[in-house]
Amino acid sequence: MTILISGAGIGGLTLALTCHQIGLPCRLVEQAREVKPLGVGINLQPNAVRELIALGLGPPLERIGVRTAELTMVAANGREVWREPRGLDAGYRWPQYSVHRGELQMLLYRTVLERLGADAIETGLKGRAFRTEGGEAVLETDAGERRGGVLIGADGLHSTVRARMHPDEGPPIWAGAILWRGATRARPFAETNTMAMIGDYSQKFVTYPISGPDERGEVLINWIAERAFDPTHGWAREDWRREAPATDFIDWFRDWRFDWIDIPALIRGAKAIFEYPMVDRDPLPFWTTGRVTLIGDAAHIMYPTGSNGASQAIVDARRLGRAFLDHGVGPAALRDYEAEMRPRMAKVIAANRGAGPDYVLEIVKQRSGGAFDDIEAVMPLEERRALAAEYKKTAGFSVEALNAAPPLIPPGRRAMDA
Repeated sequence: MTILISGAGIGGLTLALTCHQIGLPCRLVEQAREVKPLGVGINLQPNAVRELIALGLGPPLERIGVRTAELTMVAANGREVWREPRGLDAGYRWPQYSVHRGELQMLLYRTVLERLGADAIETGLKGRAFRTEGGEAVLETDAGERRGGVLIGADGLHSTVRARMHPDEGPPIWAGAILWRGATRARPFAETNTMAMIGDYSQKFVTYPISGPDERGEVLINWIAERAFDPTHGWAREDWRREAPATDFIDWFRDWRFDWIDIPALIRGAKAIFEYPMVDRDPLPFWTTGRVTLIGDAAHIMYPTGSNGASQAIVDARRLGRAFLDHGVGPAALRDYEAEMRPRMAKVIAANRGAGPDYVLEIVKQRSGGAFDDIEAVMPLEERRALAAEYKKTAGFSVEALNAAPPLIPPGRRAMDA
């Protein structure tokens, strides 16, 4: 029974590869006329990397990604608040990767075409509505109906499937923060592949390398500059992916020069800068109706503070594949998948709004006013360690739990064996 997937982003493409792996036919429909390498740098947590490796994508992922070795959090005064190993260095059995989102999507896209065939993805097809009709899910498009045993809405933040499922929800929620994102070729700012978070909730700078060194020893450094505003501020909140000049925001970061990183220089060195409103949506009361469900950003768009949006889309796809193995292609599988993933993602959305991994920076600012010499006197090590561990547990990638967990898709198991 064919699985119909609306959206050829990271989640939809991963689901297509999962279906192929377990012997289920699938078909993707994508609104864009051409799948292009859009986006900026993202992080893939070990729980998602594990699943991509299980799909046979370990070697190409190693070629396009940078293994993240550590995370450091620094207050706006330049003093370190927290440092921890990441990926293999933290004891995981799988790496954490920093990678350009577009390169990851194109890797998945090319692999789908190679394994499933050139006709596996139908582009330039906008979904209009859906319905369950007997034993089929029907997607109504501007080019006619497309049918499958189930329909999976993997169509992102502005999901048509979600909008039809929850017609009264309204637009994404903007809480006042604006992100400016860019990538700059420069010398590495650390000896290891480090992700750095600097600042606090009012103003923050996140940066990490997304390429290896070139012949001059320079790497491509991804960065995100964030500034919080009053939510009633008259910002162009729906002007997505607007190209913005550095002069729009660089003055707020003009004094953020430290002995290990020069943030104004990184901002000025970017060839292009894009502005995004930081938005999410409230958790939904349900993801599934009849033979239709949601995955990825369509199901649980969240603030990017936890660096796990793409990772969760990958895990969603794999967990749904396991449900197909256990229950067949039908409503029972969709309900089983939702029963586990929806409550978990509701907790992650809430954590990213408040006590995300960078919450330690906000606590330090509140307690010290931004001025301190000894971090231990402001926030003891054990408290910082507990906060870091709690977020990993909530997001599903604590070291011990992930290393001990059985694979989502047992090796060699196919749908005919379910």
